[in-house]
Amino acid sequence: MAQFIAINRRAYGRFKESEFTQELLDAEAERARELYAQGVFRQVWGHKSPAGAITLIDAESADAAQAALDSLPLRQKGMLDSELIELTPYRGFGPRR
Repeated sequence: MAQFIAINRRAYGRFKESEFTQELLDAEAERARELYAQGVFRQVWGHKSPAGAITLIDAESADAAQAALDSLPLRQKGMLDSELIELTPYRGFGPRR
């Protein structure tokens, strides 16, 4: 199992604020809850740079992590830009030679 951070931002360059309807945002939140309940999304934080979320993901591979992100309604509509970053152990906590 690997861990990934996804930096997700609403695509305001392509969509107006008014297009991010309450119905669509509710569907997005529901899908995120489903992924959390499945243990795929480990933690999710909101941010305002621009609006979006930072997500900690547990997945077998980068492809699996990307597939989880791609299942989000905003991603499916092209309304969410995501950057996926694979995490590795921090070398500073390993044994010193």
